[in-house]
Amino acid sequence: MATDRPGRNAVDRRVESLDTIAAVLPMERRDELAELLTDQDVETLRHLVNQGMGENTLRALASDLAYLQAWSLAANGSSLPWPAPEALLLKFVAHHLWDPERRVINPQHGMPADVEDRLRIQGFLRSTGPHAPDTVRRRLATWSTLTKWRGHIGAFTSPALKSALRLAVRATPRPRKRKSAKAVTGDVLARLLATCRTNSLHDTRDRAILMVAFASGGRRRSEIVGLRREQLSTEAPIILEGRPPLPSIAIHLGRTKTSGADNDDVVYLTGRPVEALNAWLAAARIESGSVFRAIDRWGNVSRRALDPKAINDIVKHRAALAGLEPAEFSAHGLRSGFLTEAANRGIPLPEAMEQSRHRSVQQASSYYNNAQRRTGRAARLLD
Repeated sequence: MATDRPGRNAVDRRVESLDTIAAVLPMERRDELAELLTDQDVETLRHLVNQGMGENTLRALASDLAYLQAWSLAANGSSLPWPAPEALLLKFVAHHLWDPERRVINPQHGMPADVEDRLRIQGFLRSTGPHAPDTVRRRLATWSTLTKWRGHIGAFTSPALKSALRLAVRATPRPRKRKSAKAVTGDVLARLLATCRTNSLHDTRDRAILMVAFASGGRRRSEIVGLRREQLSTEAPIILEGRPPLPSIAIHLGRTKTSGADNDDVVYLTGRPVEALNAWLAAARIESGSVFRAIDRWGNVSRRALDPKAINDIVKHRAALAGLEPAEFSAHGLRSGFLTEAANRGIPLPEAMEQSRHRSVQQASSYYNNAQRRTGRAARLLD
């Protein structure tokens, strides 16, 4: 055991370093990452956190870096070299973009079985078949960016790599899949909320998550788990004729996926979502820090934020309780559902985009077009 201690000291040091940035860069596989990443990898992540890089970008970068290191260890028996030779980049493409029909004839085509098995055991590979071309391009882009940060010039723009990518993409046709098979529209949301019928901590928290995520414009799951008490500010009640005053709060989103570095996006909640959120904050006794947190089996509320995957799990769990098919719904369904519901209710697109914070009119309008096409006269010619 004593001979392992020097190596363990390095791993323990990386664990501590990763802990110092966990609040900004949540990582549920901290110990495994400490084994995979080098000291320089961890120091790079710490530097980027201190430089104020966007949280979503950092999460994606850390995930890609961990995968690249795991693949290099499985395929070559060593960590990534800096800079990577062109042959290694071509090998990465060959391992991840391959022809399924040729694989049937030649089992050696594509990623070797031992490399695939090791990555699958580690949890880095889940589905079978070749990777999505966009995923491969993104990981190569991450690799290229990290190479530049280390002061090297890589072969990422070489004609051979570009040609290999182009030919590999042609050989691996993949139909584009929607992030959520079905949108969580108002009627679906009502069924999900009906499963949160008690005052238990789990029901209270999930009710607040569903209502806040939907009503705030269909917030991304990373924005929901990253929400902190300090981002909430109470606004003056909304006065509507013939109704009691409605509570209102502002959510200061800060920098988001679609906002600029200097922008502080703000969305507003009114009425029932505010009441659900306040009920959770009171029940969990949250006065500062992360708003949405894990709850253990004994009913203790964690001090750390939920993992983004938990939002997906909550949506699917509530869908199952509501008698719906969990596979048809995901956290993204709350985002698409908000815009679809807005279209169904005749809310103007610019007004809905103010709440959803979509920057692309083309992307946001697709939900409106689908809703109008489904209920329009052209779809009812034989009605």
